[in-house]
Formats: sequence, C-alpha cells, structure tokens
Amino acid sequence: MRIIRATNPTEAGRHTATIIASQVTLKPDSVLGLATGSSPIETYKYLVEWYKQGNLDFSQVYTVNLDEYIGLPADHEQSYARFMYNHLFDHINIRPDHVYIPNGLAPENAAEGARYDGIIKDLGGVDLQLLGIGTNGHIGFNEPGEAFITGTHCVDLSEATILANSRFFESADMVPKQAYSVGVQTIMQAKRVVMVATGKNKASAIRDAFCGPVTPKVPASILQLHPDFVLVADEEALSLM
Repeated sequence: MRIIRATNPTEAGRHTATIIASQVTLKPDSVLGLATGSSPIETYKYLVEWYKQGNLDFSQVYTVNLDEYIGLPADHEQSYARFMYNHLFDHINIRPDHVYIPNGLAPENAAEGARYDGIIKDLGGVDLQLLGIGTNGHIGFNEPGEAFITGTHCVDLSEATILANSRFFESADMVPKQAYSVGVQTIMQAKRVVMVATGKNKASAIRDAFCGPVTPKVPASILQLHPDFVLVADEEALSLM
C-alpha cells in the first residue's frame, strides 16, 4: 500500500489523474474501472483538460463502471451513466461501444450481474480500478456486512449511503433504495487499484479501513491485501491516520 498525501481536493485529483494518464499512455487499450460520486470529479476534470490539450488519447480505452442505481434509466439526470457522460465521456474521444455500465432497468438482477461479470472477463479484467470510499467504508456499493460479496450483485443501500447521496436528489425519499455493484472480488482482481478520498467526513472511514483489521464490516479494509494499491488523500481525509 502506498499513500500520496495532497494538500487539498484539487491536488488529490491531479495526483490521481496523473496515475490514470500514465496507465493510458503506457497501455492505450487499457481497461479502466471507473467510479462516480464527488471524490473523482477533480480527477475527471484533469483528464478532460489533458485530452483537450492533446496529451491523452482515449480512442482505444475500455471502461467498466463500478455501479448503477436500480430503477433509473441511463438518461436520468441522477443516474451514474449520466454522471459519467457529463463529467468525462462527452468530453473525450472514447468510443461509445467501449463504455460499459450496469443496466439499471435490467429485468432480472442475477442475470444482469452475470452479464456484467462476463463483460469484464471478456475484456481480460481491469487494468486500473479507480475507487472512492463511503463514510461507512463502502467501495462501489459494497456495503458493510457479514461477508465480502464476490461478483456483480444487487445491493440494498444502507441508510448511511442513502443519506449521503440524498444531496444529489430533492430529498432522501427520492434516492433509489437498491443498486448494482461490482463485487469485491472483481475489485481485488484489478491489476492496480487507486482510491481518491478528500474531506474530513472521510477521515473515520480511512482510519478504520487502513489502520484496523480486514473485515467485511469495513469493506475498503480488504484493500490492505491488494499487491498494488495507492491511496490518494488530502490532509483532512488523512487527519485521523
């Protein structure tokens, strides 16, 4: 495990974007596992800026997103598909048929999980997985529980997650109660994992994940066992380490 300390969220985003840009430069057909939420927004800003400057080419890149709300169509303003197009895909030269996101309107949960896991397998796995971390230590939508879930699956979102995500909706009642999430096994099988975390509200989760035992009650703690894991965090997020 390697920790990169940043002074603020903007610097954390730049450090994280540099790691992703290096991956794409060294392997133009990289498979990138991508995350949504507030943590990676600065990272995506830098990637878009560097693409527009002519320093990055995404034409051969494949992406697989970590998660998607169940019940929201891809064009819904709060879907994670829409988030990715707003913050990244609409602004770079990635091919639409190289973008993979779980289908929030799939008729059968187990079948959608199997389909998505099959896509990742057919791509040869993830070269670099980008992660954020929830205030309860979740990664993707892998919530605290009694066991680590392996494959892509339907998740009943915790009250803490619903409350945290309610800032993007008119109220907490509008937040979907379920989501698809890539499983912990798939995350751990990525060749490299990079987590970006910023803000004081992430400090407890960071401490519990990386200064405590490996436990499914803190899903991110399993990253202690990954052979190539990088944590990029600002001073506030690292304040309890």
